[in-house]
Amino acid sequence: MAIEDYENPNREIKPKNRRLMEEENQWPLWLKPLLNEHFFVQCKSHGHSPKSECNMYCLDCTNDSLCSLCLSDHKNHRTIQIRISSYHNVIRVNEIQKYLDISSIQTYVINSAKVLFLNERPQSRPGKGFTNTCKVCYRGLAENCVRFCSIGCKVAGTSGSFAKRVKHTTIESDNSSNSSGVENNSSGAENDNSNLLSLSPPTPQFPPGSLRKRRRKGIPHRAPLG
Repeated sequence: MAIEDYENPNREIKPKNRRLMEEENQWPLWLKPLLNEHFFVQCKSHGHSPKSECNMYCLDCTNDSLCSLCLSDHKNHRTIQIRISSYHNVIRVNEIQKYLDISSIQTYVINSAKVLFLNERPQSRPGKGFTNTCKVCYRGLAENCVRFCSIGCKVAGTSGSFAKRVKHTTIESDNSSNSSGVENNSSGAENDNSNLLSLSPPTPQFPPGSLRKRRRKGIPHRAPLG
């Protein structure tokens, strides 16, 4: 056996290296790539199809996000579906809890299903009625027994290298959740295979010639009598 292949089982591991090894083993290898992935983009392989929106992810391959047509290449793999609410990525609790410890993370209810946000949604100040905030981004939390508002915040907040940020931020406030932990937008489709869409109303588009686009006429005035 070559000397370079031999690892001394009694070698001393420095405290810093031991902490890093413990942090790496704390989370599955697919988690950080998942949190950094871009979803709801057009699939590179199936862009010609109307079902080419990428809202799936394979935990075994940890490559790019997938569309529904890509799933045929991932049979017997662990795949999960990402949804969207208030322009942020969410995942249903019943899907992710099989693979990840989600304790101490705030859950929300959307379309009668419990979901978790993938990444942080910081607020400039906590919403009214909140007595608990996320330990990472200070977002108001509906439950006092939780510590984080998202999976990403739990990963950051439990890291040994985590340094607590300054509490005052200039990020725009997002008051999409109330004290009951129920997301205020009831967005999305009704079945499991569709995405949760934001209910922010689009700018109304009026057809050409619409009465709404015509200028209101002023009060008619008669010509003065001669």
